[in-house]
Amino acid sequence: MLRSMTQWFRSLLFLTFGFTSVIIYAVVVLLLFWAPRSWLHAIVVHYCNLVLWAGDFFCGMKVVVEGRENIPDKPSVIMIKHTTTLETYGHVPMFPPTAWVIKRELTWAPIFGWVIGLVLEPIAIKRSDRSNAVKQVIQKGRKKLARGVWVTIFPEGTRMPPGETRRYGVSGAALAQEADVLIVPVAHNAGDFWPRLRFTKTPGIVRFCIGPPISAQGRPPKETNLIVQDWIESKMLEISSVYQDKQKS
Repeated sequence: MLRSMTQWFRSLLFLTFGFTSVIIYAVVVLLLFWAPRSWLHAIVVHYCNLVLWAGDFFCGMKVVVEGRENIPDKPSVIMIKHTTTLETYGHVPMFPPTAWVIKRELTWAPIFGWVIGLVLEPIAIKRSDRSNAVKQVIQKGRKKLARGVWVTIFPEGTRMPPGETRRYGVSGAALAQEADVLIVPVAHNAGDFWPRLRFTKTPGIVRFCIGPPISAQGRPPKETNLIVQDWIESKMLEISSVYQDKQKS
């Protein structure tokens, strides 16, 4: 009982710290709207590292990165498992400047959404219009990749409970094929310690596993998608205790 109360209180401190710091950093970024993009991106990376530190300090969620040697030298498409909030900011310091593919409503949120639109220059799509959404990702994504900006896609489209998945959206594989770039798959077990829709965080080692780059050439995007999903979900089964428990049940 005491342990669960302590974890709850630590989670509250972490949430309070995260909320306060994001407001401070967001205001700073908005005031520096005139500054070079490299400056603004450096501020965002500093914030993400700070919150990663806070997750370890308050809740004992220590992040380790495996597979850095798999990161290509040229801009690529990142496809990452989506289970928590942690991976949305946690992967930012691991890669060069990247543009997220997000639903456009997120950019409308006061302060936070404005910063996303200003610094991350996301590819904001209307998720309900799937056919046009894929075209937008390809059209805008190619321009960003050509400028040296990576593209991050959460292919499941929404946060999934640990141990579960859904059909991956095809836009990431289609973009990689059209732009002739590689796909970098990323799996992590953050959901074991920061479960979806649960307030309390638990201590543990959060493993971010960056997989070998996958070529999108020579096959249909749907087939490439299956290869990416197979790698990510297989890695999830290897590193996630929740995945392993669900497999047994």
